[in-house]
Order: sequence, then C-alpha cells, then structure tokens
Amino acid sequence: MATSYTVNKQKTKTPMPELDPVLRSECFEEVARGYNAQQAMEEAARCLQCPKAPCVGGCPVGVPIPQFLEQVAHGRFDEAYRLVKRENALPAVCGRVCPQETQCEGVCTRGRAGEPVAIGKLERFVADWAMAQQESDELLDAQEAPEVGAAEVAAQSGGYSQGMVEAGAEALMAEPDSLSPAIAAVETTAGEGSCEGDLTGYRVAMVGSGPASLTCAGELARRGADVTVFEALHKLGGVLTYGIPEFRLPKSLVDTEISTLSDMGVSFEANSVVGKLYDVDELLGPMGFQAVFVAPGAGLPSYLGIPGEGSLGVMTANELLTRVNLMRAYEFPAADTPVYSGQECVVVGGGNVAMDAARTAKRLGAAVTVVYRRGREEMPARAEEIAHAEEEGIRFQLLTNPVGVLSNDDGWVRGVECVSMQLGEPDDQGRRRPVEVPNSAFVIPADMMVVAVGNRTNPLIAQTTPGMEVTSRNLIVADPETGATTKPGVFAGGDAVIGAATVILAMGAGKRAAAAMGDYLKTTYPR
Repeated sequence: MATSYTVNKQKTKTPMPELDPVLRSECFEEVARGYNAQQAMEEAARCLQCPKAPCVGGCPVGVPIPQFLEQVAHGRFDEAYRLVKRENALPAVCGRVCPQETQCEGVCTRGRAGEPVAIGKLERFVADWAMAQQESDELLDAQEAPEVGAAEVAAQSGGYSQGMVEAGAEALMAEPDSLSPAIAAVETTAGEGSCEGDLTGYRVAMVGSGPASLTCAGELARRGADVTVFEALHKLGGVLTYGIPEFRLPKSLVDTEISTLSDMGVSFEANSVVGKLYDVDELLGPMGFQAVFVAPGAGLPSYLGIPGEGSLGVMTANELLTRVNLMRAYEFPAADTPVYSGQECVVVGGGNVAMDAARTAKRLGAAVTVVYRRGREEMPARAEEIAHAEEEGIRFQLLTNPVGVLSNDDGWVRGVECVSMQLGEPDDQGRRRPVEVPNSAFVIPADMMVVAVGNRTNPLIAQTTPGMEVTSRNLIVADPETGATTKPGVFAGGDAVIGAATVILAMGAGKRAAAAMGDYLKTTYPR
C-alpha cells in the first residue's frame, strides 16, 4: 500500500502519558494527558492508508480517517483538524470518550497483526492542538506581541495536551505542503460539510443540548439556518456536562466546543424546559420554528427494586455524577452543592456510568467495590475505563448480585446483601444469563451505595406532544436514517430514540437528522 510517508511498523500503539494512579485517585485532573507532536506524528505514521478504509465505515459520523492521519504524519495539524472538524462537530470530546475500540479502531487493518492505530488519541490531539492555537492567537492579539516560536506558542496554550512543547513542537507551526489527491478530494467535496444547500431564512429548534443536538445544530447552522437550542438545565452540554467526570472530559473543552457553535450563529436558551415552559406545538406554531429536533437524552435513572433501596446513603449514579460534575460538589464548601461521601462504597453495575461513579466515589475518599452480576468479559464498560479503575485501587466483586440493602436504626445503609451468580445460557443480546447460586448469600459492609444499572427517557416531551408516537419504554419512534418522527416537522435522535448509548452514536443521529431536516425545510417551505 503506497503512502506519502514512511510507515511506522511498530505493532503497538504509542503509549499516551497518564497521571500516576495514586495521585489521580485523589484529584479530578484529567487522567490521560495527550500526545505531544512527535508522538502524534509517529503514531499517525502507523496508518497503512488502506484503499478501502474500513475505519471510515466504522465511524458513525464519517470522519475521513486516513486523510487526516496522513496530515498528522506530515505535521500538518491545521489541515488534519479541518478534515476532522468538517465531519465531527465535537472532536475534542469524541477523542476522549468515544469507544473507538468497537468502531473505527475495531476494524483497523493494523489490528489484524498487532494493535490498531490510536485513531481516537490522534483525533483528540488535533482538536487540542487547534484549541491551543486559537488560545495562543487570542493571547497574542490581546498583547499585540510580535511573532513567537512554536514552543512558546504551545507553552501559552493552557496545557490542552501535555508535552506539546517537546521535541516535535517545531511541527506545530509547519506550513502545509501541497495536498495529496485524497486530501484534495475531501477539500472539494466537503466544503459545506455533509449537508448540501443554503438554508438561510429557515428557523429550527433543538430540544436538549447534548451531543445529538449540538451536532445537528452545527450542521444546520453551517448551511445558514437560524438555530436555537433549548436546554432544561442552567448549564449547556447535556450528558457531556452532567454525566461524564472532569477527569475524563474537562468541562472547559465542552465549553470551547459549544462556543464554536455560538460563533457560527447558534443561539442557546438555558433553563428552558420544553414540555413545561412551552411545548413542541408552540415551537412549531407561535414561536415560528419550521422544524424541531428532539434529543433530550436519557436522564431518568433505573433502580434495582430491592428491599432497603430507599435507605439513607443509597443514591443513583445520576445523582452522584450530577452533583459532582454539574454542580462541582467536590469543591464544597467553595461550591454551593454538597455531596455525601461514605467510607465504604458499593457501586452496582458494569457499564461506563458505573466506572465513572466508582472512580468519582474513590476521589471523594471512599474505598470502592464494584458489584456486577456477570463476569469481566461481559462487562459493557470500556476496557480502558476498567483498567483505570483497577489501577486506582477499586475492587471488583464479579458474578455477584445485590438482593437487599441493610440499614441501621437511624436508617443509614450498613451493608449490601448479595448472592453469588454463575453464567447460564445466552440472553436475547447474546450475553450469558446470570443464574443465582443456591445458598450463597453474603453481606458486603458499606455506608454508601451507588446504583448504576441504566437510564430511561423522561416522558415529559412525549406526554406533551400529540401525534408523536413513542414505544412502551417512552422511546420516540423515529426513522433510523432520517430521524423523522410520526409528527410532521419533528425529528428526533440520540438516547431518546435508541435508549442510553454512546456520544458518537448520538452525534451520528444528529448528523443524519440535519440532512433530512434540510430536505424537509426546502420541500415543505420552498423559496
């Protein structure tokens, strides 16, 4: 396979620097520190530039992965960023939280005989580099300073990626050479993003400000539409803000990505609960919007339904993470919101939310045990998050199922009653079904318990939007290709349609819906 650079034949990924586990388990600083320029170029050069590019097919938003990696390998980070940003509205976010191992990296050709290319880490690098450049430019403009060298520019960047001032820093300011044919093709076909056609004069509303809505808003704003995003909470970002901890996704990055949309003309209305302040029909009627994208996420927690679950000291992961991430309770009393922190915490669940809750409780001072009814191989959490949790001293009690919560005379949890499990026949999702082992009950001492067993969609919008069909689980019925619901002019995507899933799947839904909404607007309201 011909490439424009010498292929790095290293079979393993270039390691990304991380905070020491002992240090990071006591603070909320970001764990993964990011590649420096030299590391990024070396890792990008592992790409074989496969003609069929299976990695692109594995990306829900269609990032031109070989093309942007080619640019990184040559040190042309500005071109790499432009290529990524055309297809991905939130590259700094996706580079950190997307499960690349089951998507683009999962089908990478290099993975057949070694480890795949670290696509996610490289996406993060180019996004962080662009943010650093923007901050440096703003700093220079404010100071009216003369031109500075690459290392100084990187040093002023605010530390988006540790080591950006090291050996490869000279590449930060490299002038782009002539583009390869592959890049030139992307340049000529993607100038307006994935959506085509001018939408100037059309007004569209987004319900929710999570990844699906932000992506949809960006796609439509790029085409000239007048976009307003309505967010129920006081802070924008949806699950990116209230659900994902600071040590995995710094909120300053989310704010920066949102400010980019604001610069494109997108308006944001916080503290606006659609279904209470106004409903979807009012948006489409007196408020003057011609189309609405509904993506409120899945913010209602699920419960175990076991005796004693209402004891003091028992909370859902939603409550813990919202208090800590959105309200910054870990800074109490400097922040206004407190959070309960026990000494011995049991977290129930095996997904990414459970890992986030466990690692958060650890940072609040608790000794944490994760209880999961299946085995390690069946855990839906990312392998990287499980490994990070283990490095930070979190215990795992697998093949264990809680059946009751024990409390003291004051109503506070004192222990979690559990039974041992064994794996039986596969369920309808292909995972082996856990079966209780007879006479295996035991108690795990605990003064804090966090339930992280899934989320549901709030029924508020469904209940206040006649004509929009929902399932028995309150999921909105929408066309998987277009996001069109059963109500004309209303589209939907993300967790409110498919149930709790990943950020990148929500973004893919928002991108597809934006294209369909553009077609709908031009057909229904021709100009």
